Amino acid sequence: MATAVAFVSLALLVGIAVGWPHRAAPAVAAVIAVVAAVIGGLVDLAGLEEVARTLWRPLVTITAVMAMTAAARALGILDRLAARIEPSTRGPVRRAFRVVFILSALAAALLSNDAAVLVLTPAILALLRTVYPRRHPRFEVPFAFAVFYAAGVAPLVVGNPMNLVVAERAGIGFNAYALHMIPVALAGALTTYLVLAWSFREVLGDQAPALGAWPPAPPLPRAAWLVVAALAAVLVAYPIVSFLDGPLWAVAVLGATACAVAAGRAGISPVVVARGVGWEILPFLAGAVVVADGLARVGAVEVLAGWFRSSPAPLPTVAGVAAVGSAVLNNHPMALLDTLAIERAGGGHPEVLAALVGGDLGPRLLPIGSLAGLLWLAILRQHGVRVSFGQFVRLGLLVTPPALAASLAVLWLVTR
Repeated sequence: MATAVAFVSLALLVGIAVGWPHRAAPAVAAVIAVVAAVIGGLVDLAGLEEVARTLWRPLVTITAVMAMTAAARALGILDRLAARIEPSTRGPVRRAFRVVFILSALAAALLSNDAAVLVLTPAILALLRTVYPRRHPRFEVPFAFAVFYAAGVAPLVVGNPMNLVVAERAGIGFNAYALHMIPVALAGALTTYLVLAWSFREVLGDQAPALGAWPPAPPLPRAAWLVVAALAAVLVAYPIVSFLDGPLWAVAVLGATACAVAAGRAGISPVVVARGVGWEILPFLAGAVVVADGLARVGAVEVLAGWFRSSPAPLPTVAGVAAVGSAVLNNHPMALLDTLAIERAGGGHPEVLAALVGGDLGPRLLPIGSLAGLLWLAILRQHGVRVSFGQFVRLGLLVTPPALAASLAVLWLVTR
């Protein structure tokens, strides 16, 4: 009975979150899954209280990071990236493609993966249609994939909500995470770019410069520069506070407060900033933890732990299971299952980081692998750009294995 309840809860969590095209779907899915787990006797109130005690710090940090991103978006800071890309369109298309990939990767690293994908995709599509008035249909899919794939392995733990939750649970601090994952992320990004550029080599071989004119961007208001300064201060403070064993959530909250105040000086109300926060992801993360703990109680985690324990090559085994599981089940619950299994198997931080690498790259294999992937496809449909299921899977199978292999090779080197 308990086993059935656990898997029904997982099916409800993932099925509703990815199958219902509504912003509230992740939150509704989490509530229904947790209620099912409680009614089925899989978890009790004491278990829910333990989840709350474990999660409040990473959830506060995630909320603050999203608030900072929302303030930056409201002030036009992220849209300004499109203006930075426009000069590169005056040469070969490949150069513009490279600039889009690099800027998208930087936005994902410094803000969050979701922000890079959801904010930059429509901005890049608008840019292409303006500067390539006749040729843009050929370029839209390659450039859209450049934005989506640039948000790969998170080099900073705050760049991916699930990575932050898992790192907190495993006791991996900001500095330890960055020390190992920055080179891993660079290796994965370089490999991804090379394979992606090769995949679209025919389209990117177009040497003709852009013909259209992108309107000059108005100067950023003073409030926007205050937000930029606040973001920079937060990024500088993270490693210092982590070294002193201080609370990262406090740094993030102070940064979010400064960004909200700066936005308010430009006439942007706190309500606008609050609307830019993905509140629905918070209960979804909590629900994923509850469901993962429930699956651990019925032995599902022990099966994974057995695989990890008996493997002669634990890093690729953990990463491979994480990648495939994330593609099929969604990366949030799979990351937590992997973490619990690694704990049971007696693994350490290298295995946890390998699981995060697989969880970050695995959603490239199937659209249901991440909420950001589903929202990205929805944005493309809204803009009249079609990416078929087969095209998504074929490109994912081409790009993901070499990117995963390169990332794991570097992870093995930096954790020896």
